[in-house]
Amino acid sequence: MPGKVRTSRNLLASYSRVPLLGWLCGALIAVTLERFAGTPVALALGLPKIPVLFGLDIMLKKPILVPSAILYVLLVYGLPMGVTTRSSISLTNRLATLLFRFPIAVTVAVHLALLYATLHLWAGISDYRALVLKLTLIAVMLTLSLNVINGYMGEFSCSHPGFMALGAYCASVFTVGLFVDDRLFGAVFLPPALGPFLFPIALVLGGFLASFGALFVAIPSFRTRGDYLAIISLAFLFIVKSLIENLEFVRGPRGLSGQPDWADLPTVFLWTVLCVWSINNFVRSTIGKALNAVRDNEMAASAMTVDTRRTKIVAFLFAAFWAGVAGGLFAHVLRYVNPSTFGIQNLAEVLAMVYFGGLNSVYGSIVGAVSISLLGEALRPLEIFKWIIIPLLLILVMIFRPTGLIAFKDLDVTVLLRPKQKPGGEV
Repeated sequence: MPGKVRTSRNLLASYSRVPLLGWLCGALIAVTLERFAGTPVALALGLPKIPVLFGLDIMLKKPILVPSAILYVLLVYGLPMGVTTRSSISLTNRLATLLFRFPIAVTVAVHLALLYATLHLWAGISDYRALVLKLTLIAVMLTLSLNVINGYMGEFSCSHPGFMALGAYCASVFTVGLFVDDRLFGAVFLPPALGPFLFPIALVLGGFLASFGALFVAIPSFRTRGDYLAIISLAFLFIVKSLIENLEFVRGPRGLSGQPDWADLPTVFLWTVLCVWSINNFVRSTIGKALNAVRDNEMAASAMTVDTRRTKIVAFLFAAFWAGVAGGLFAHVLRYVNPSTFGIQNLAEVLAMVYFGGLNSVYGSIVGAVSISLLGEALRPLEIFKWIIIPLLLILVMIFRPTGLIAFKDLDVTVLLRPKQKPGGEV
C-alpha cells in the first residue's frame, strides 16, 4: 500500500510540471482525434453517436450506456491528453521558456490561438455544441461583470438582466433596422456586406445604453447599502422588462427576431477575451484596489482620501457596459430576443454562477460560468429535477465554501503561462 501511494504521488508530481502550453496541446490532440475517429469509436462502444457533452447527456437518457460513455471519454479525451502531456513535459517547458523571451503579448496570443483551435474543433462536431459553447462564453462575460459589483464592490445587485436586455434590444434594433429588410423597420438602409464590420459598433452602443441605464440605479442607490441597493436594482429590472413589453416599436411581448447571423464563434470568443482582459486589468488597477478598500471599510477608505461614491459609480457603469455587450451577443446568437428571457430565472442563473465560482476572483467567475452552464445543459433531460439538483449543489457550496470554489484569486498572466519548474528549481 505505501508503494502504491508513493507511485500515485510521483505521478501527480510529474503532471504538476506540465505547463499550460502542454495542457492546451494535449486538449488539441484529443479533440482532433475525436473529430476524425470519434464516430467509429462511439459506434464500437455501442453508442448511437458522438456524445455532445462528454457523455453526460447519454448517461441521463439511457443509464444502461453509462459504462460505454465513460469508456468513450477515457479513450478519446483522458488517454490522449494523459499520454501527450506526460511525454512532452520537457518539450513543452522548453517551448514555454522560448515564448517567454518574446513580449508577453506574443505568448498570450500563442496560448489563445491554441485554446481557440481546441474550442473550434470541439464545437465543430455538432451545431448544438457550437451553440452551448457560445452561450457559455457569454455567461462568462455576465458572471465577470456581476462579480465586479457583488464581489469586488461588496454590494448585492439584481439589475444585471435589465442591463443585458438593454444591450440586447439596442444591438438588435441597430442591426435589424439598418441591414435587414424587415416589416417593422422597413427596407434595408445600408448594404448588408458592411454589417459584420459595423457589428462591433452595435455591441458598443448596447453597452453604452446599459451604462446609461445603470446611472438610474447608481445615483440614487449608492447613498444606501445592502438590502436597499438590492431592492432598487430589482425594481430597475422589472421596470426595464415592463417597458420593453409595452413598446410596440420592438414588438412588445412577442419579441424581436431576424437578427443577422454575425455572432459566430470567433466573434464571441474575441469579445470574451477582451472582456476578461479588461475586467482583470480593472480590478488590478488603482480603482480596483480602491473598490476593495470601499468593500472592506467604506469609512476608512473615505478617510484615506478615496472618493467612495465616484469609485462605486464607475465600477457599476463599467460592469453594466459588459452586461450590455453580452446581451447584444446573446440576441445575435439566438437571433431572437424576448422580454421574458430577462427575468428572475436569468437573474438566479447569473447569481448562481457568481457565488458558485467564487467572489473577488476572475478564475472563480470563469469556473462558475462554465460549470453551471454545462451542468444545466447536461441535466436538461431531467427537466424539473434539474432545478432541484443545481440549488442543492449551491446550498452545499454555500455551507462548506461560503465564498465559492475559487475566491479572492487574481488572474496573473505571467504566472499562468510561465514554464513549470522541477523541485530543484530548474525548468
